[in-house]
Amino acid sequence: MRRTDRLFELIQILRDGRLHKGADLAERLGVSLRTVYRDMETLMNSGVPVEGERGLGYAMTAPITLPPLNLTLTELEALHLGMAVVAEAADDELKRAATTLSEKIDAVLPEDRTAPSAGWGFAVYPFAEAARGFEHMAPLRAAIRTRRKVEIAYEDIKGEITERTVRPLQMEYWGRVWTVTTWCELRSDFRVFRVDRIRTIEISFETFEEEPGKTLKDYLALI
Repeated sequence: MRRTDRLFELIQILRDGRLHKGADLAERLGVSLRTVYRDMETLMNSGVPVEGERGLGYAMTAPITLPPLNLTLTELEALHLGMAVVAEAADDELKRAATTLSEKIDAVLPEDRTAPSAGWGFAVYPFAEAARGFEHMAPLRAAIRTRRKVEIAYEDIKGEITERTVRPLQMEYWGRVWTVTTWCELRSDFRVFRVDRIRTIEISFETFEEEPGKTLKDYLALI
């Protein structure tokens, strides 16, 4: 499993808000305890709202605020989108500006959070990788609002591509990873997809109604 995929899996495990011991996470992911410690440090240093320490365990906490401004998730998304685009630009001056902007964000993070060593938001997922999903965000948001089914071609961590019909329920942002929570008609179950792994997307004309066992509320009750 690639490191980026492992970090994504850690986020999915921690999102239940419970305290998870490092040893349990290591066993679940099939890696060493030392690897889990390094991964958790990376997540925390990258702005993902996780707290904990070795020997005690780790848990997902409330979303980050940057004093003196309280940023909404949408505003935070816009900030990272802008930095992502600039960081991929050919202009070296703009790339340096993206880095210094990240450093300025570090400077105003709450004092009880560990400042990242490589710039907030830069440490986990390369911008080029995250940027692949940007084009899908607008249609996914529209499909969620209008309750339209979506046809996607999705590439899993093994590089295998499957075509699925899904009911998009919500989008979430995890410091670098965008995910979309869905009801997957192929698996007849809830599935969370990384947006950057969606290769193609087509909004269907077919709408869906909320059905017992297939709603966002039902999904949230499971985690």
